[in-house]
Amino acid sequence: MGIRSGSYTLFGDLLVDEGKEPGVKPLIYEIVLNNAGGTPAGRQFVSAGGRYQFNNLAAGQYELLVLLDHEEIARTRVEILPGPAQERVRQDLTLAWKVEARPKAASISAADFYKRTESNEKLFLKAKEATDQKRYDDAIATLEQLVGADPHDFLAWAELGTVYLFKQKYDDSEKAYNKSITERPEFFRGLMNLGRLRMARKNFEGAIEPLTAAVNIQPKSADANYYLGEAYLQIKKGSKAVGYFYQAIKLDPIGKADAHLRLATLYNAVGLKDKAAIEYEEFLKVKPDYPESKKLKEYIEANKPKN
Repeated sequence: MGIRSGSYTLFGDLLVDEGKEPGVKPLIYEIVLNNAGGTPAGRQFVSAGGRYQFNNLAAGQYELLVLLDHEEIARTRVEILPGPAQERVRQDLTLAWKVEARPKAASISAADFYKRTESNEKLFLKAKEATDQKRYDDAIATLEQLVGADPHDFLAWAELGTVYLFKQKYDDSEKAYNKSITERPEFFRGLMNLGRLRMARKNFEGAIEPLTAAVNIQPKSADANYYLGEAYLQIKKGSKAVGYFYQAIKLDPIGKADAHLRLATLYNAVGLKDKAAIEYEEFLKVKPDYPESKKLKEYIEANKPKN
């Protein structure tokens, strides 16, 4: 999938665990965004603990690279799936210093990395190229060959799940995502994809387990908190949904403004119209051009607590 104009934003924090190792630590890291075919789509310089943000992206597959002194030290794959709930996608980059036996004092490694043999890496790249060119059947065949050769490759299983999703083979997609997190239970992207797929299939009860695990792994993920809140709301456990919606708003007040609508729906359903009015008001502060703003304003006027 090539880069084209779009309305999606990819952002996240660069979290560096510098440990207790002596010596001067880097001040600035270079964050590079490539499309899945390797073409650069953006570049930013970020300090440890800082935030990167790439705007106007299309739905599709990307790679985030972290460079230090012009050398790549970390790489991770990111998927932006179509849909309004995905307008702002958060992908934190968590790195850690490691002491090396070599004269070089330390290096940085990223989570969610899988070391392949040379032949398997060629298969993985071949499958990615086929996916970029929308040759999904070829990508599936190549990925199935890869996981047949190495069934522990959790990233390959996740890729296979996504390509099956593009082909609308939802059962096969779910099986592949399940296999991915079985091989790497702490694989955040795999857990999120499985949870979102189950929600799309209206299996809200089944979505709760992977989404809860995703929140536990990355509690600062606005997406994970939002989806978990929505899953609880859909199974009529609103008391559990509330905290996750508020956390999503706290983490990403603009991108997750819709959580105010979900909270208002919840409060209105249980007769707490004053609280619903407050949530509608907070939503309109972020999205004043909402098509039904007039209707919401009337509700607010009728139900907002009087000072």
